[in-house]
Amino acid sequence: MTIPKFHHHRMSSHQTIHFQLALLPEQFLRFYQGIAKNITVRADDGRVINFPAQNVKQFLTHDGIHGSFEMALTHDHKFISIKRLTR
Repeated sequence: MTIPKFHHHRMSSHQTIHFQLALLPEQFLRFYQGIAKNITVRADDGRVINFPAQNVKQFLTHDGIHGSFEMALTHDHKFISIKRLTR
């Protein structure tokens, strides 16, 4: 009996999206209060992206969240990670 082998060929295991974010502390407070759950921004390449505010909570300071970010997603658009590139 021969067991079939399946090979998955992907050009890249993930995709990255670059975007700018400038949220004042008062704006992020809406996420803490449960009024809003997602952030919508226009990526540098023109795409509109929508993601849970929880993904950027780690970057919150007394000044809010500001900077240029890179988000990594799987090939089927599932969140992997996010990092701030500049402030």
